[in-house]
Amino acid sequence: MFTIVKQLVTNDIKEYFYSVNYPSYEKDLCNIEMKSLFNKIPENKYIFSHHYVDPSRSPFVKESISVIYSEDTLEDIVKKIVDNKLAYDDFKVCYIKIEGGDIGYKERLRSVREIGLVVIGESEMYKPKVTLGVTNVDGKWIFGIYEKNNCEWYNHDKKPYSYSNSLTLRMSRSLVNIAVGNDLNCSIIDPCCGIGTVVIEALSMGLNIKGYEINKSISNNAKKNLEFLNFEEVITTGDMHTIEERFDIAIVDIPYGIFTHTTLKDQTDIIKTARRIADKVIIVTFEEMDDLIISSGFNIVDKCTLAKGTFIRYINICN
Repeated sequence: MFTIVKQLVTNDIKEYFYSVNYPSYEKDLCNIEMKSLFNKIPENKYIFSHHYVDPSRSPFVKESISVIYSEDTLEDIVKKIVDNKLAYDDFKVCYIKIEGGDIGYKERLRSVREIGLVVIGESEMYKPKVTLGVTNVDGKWIFGIYEKNNCEWYNHDKKPYSYSNSLTLRMSRSLVNIAVGNDLNCSIIDPCCGIGTVVIEALSMGLNIKGYEINKSISNNAKKNLEFLNFEEVITTGDMHTIEERFDIAIVDIPYGIFTHTTLKDQTDIIKTARRIADKVIIVTFEEMDDLIISSGFNIVDKCTLAKGTFIRYINICN
């Protein structure tokens, strides 16, 4: 029955509710990712959209509800469930608590209990086949199919090799989402892939990505990371300037000579080659390089910074 219900939901539901969260220093990164995924920036730590996104794709989306009913009162939700004889086998009901919500614990508990009593079928608290979600947003009650970010991607931090200057797991995952938006069939290149963090996050989403790394030692460790996490080897040890293939998107973390000597000319050449091999480029730098990026033939269509303490990375979305 679960399979049928899921199919009906994905075919018929036209609105989705997403609960988001982030530390304060990642707010700008979250906003630009939400803009890429949903074409809008949330005013609060939740967002409504007519587009479905798997919550587990994002480091910022915590939970989602595929909305079945949206009503002014809980009683109206309950009545709709009864009138439509909503039925699920082995179901569970949970409440999504949003930041700033004014519904107290007793009211949240009541909503879960009253909905659970009128849904036809057996409840299952520990291993439900389907989870139903309910929440109250600005006085409006929302009910539907619940999904939670499974956070399995956190396990990627267990990879055997990493470097202190590498992009973080959360930032890498967000950059992939910013890059592709909802075009999951696009081709991606990370031409300075380092230890492979961006490549790993893209592969975990089932995306078509290749990596290049000029430093043989780092490239070999990146390949070992892929093998450790059971991902296909898609990293080439080589110079990005020899790439002849063209890609839809490049994600470029400009090197700063920590492990491989890098000059301003080297950085300029990297940006120019990225312009040659990809239609759209996400450029990450340790300092503001707008003039260099623009003089290389790019338009900067959006940008943000990620700052933690005195450490700042500049993220530029270019075409």
